[in-house]
Amino acid sequence: MGKQSSVLFKASDYYSPRFWPMWCIIGLLRLAALLPLRAALAVGHSLGRIIYLITGSRQRIVDTNLARCFPDKSLDERNRIKLACYRNIGISIIEMALCWWWPAAKLESIVEIEGREHLDAVLDSGRGAILLTGHFTSLEIGARLLALFYPVQVMYRTQRNELFDSYLFTKRSSYFVNTVSRKNTRQLIQGLRQKIPTWYAPDQDFRRERNVFAPFMGIATATITASSRLAQSSGAAMLPYYPERKPDGSGYILRIDAPLQDFPSGDDLEDATAINLSIEKYVRLFPENYMWIHQRFKTRPPGDPPFYS
Repeated sequence: MGKQSSVLFKASDYYSPRFWPMWCIIGLLRLAALLPLRAALAVGHSLGRIIYLITGSRQRIVDTNLARCFPDKSLDERNRIKLACYRNIGISIIEMALCWWWPAAKLESIVEIEGREHLDAVLDSGRGAILLTGHFTSLEIGARLLALFYPVQVMYRTQRNELFDSYLFTKRSSYFVNTVSRKNTRQLIQGLRQKIPTWYAPDQDFRRERNVFAPFMGIATATITASSRLAQSSGAAMLPYYPERKPDGSGYILRIDAPLQDFPSGDDLEDATAINLSIEKYVRLFPENYMWIHQRFKTRPPGDPPFYS
């Protein structure tokens, strides 16, 4: 998707008519941020339904992912997961507005942390902490809420729309200590050595990077080996992290597990398997919250047929 944006937002740079649709979207998000939490989530629920209706090609990807990852579930069960996934995608867009415009005190009132002692113990020992997570729909709000309690650095990928890219980069830079290109490993390591908890989600198909095929949801999945090198170079612990939406719509729970044991092990396949199993744990617990719209299994082992036809 290109290089990391280094341009902080300046409205006068984006007055061209080609940016007007995005300005309208940002304006609507600003209005959504004025709503109480449950009402804002309800708007997101409806937005997700709209996204579901207009993204037929993506639905085929979701259907394939769910059929292969949950062969034991009936078609009706998988369809319920699919619909809930789209609702959560809509909610995630509205949650972005909460991240951008809700004050810290208001955000603090809707979040609790479980397992904070695991992160504190790692930091108190003098080690850095990699917060291992996946591409769940709650990832944006989860990182923002964690930044209320700890300095946090996050990875960043440039967005296609220049206005949205600059606005998102600027907003994230206002509440994260570092907003780092995922290709800038040196800066990530520097932050980890400074004991800045680092949000890290390696569960995408990065075909141009070094991969091994490790099991994920019962499927041989191309998994980057950079995670092992990041932990080795920084000396940081790898702690599974999952931000959960409370079912009643009243807020969020940030779940931090104990660090992965013997990580890195020196074996890339063993490490990749441990990472995938950690993410899989929460995918199986909360399947409706995973980003099934991604082509996670596009890269196949030599000789395997295409996953997405």
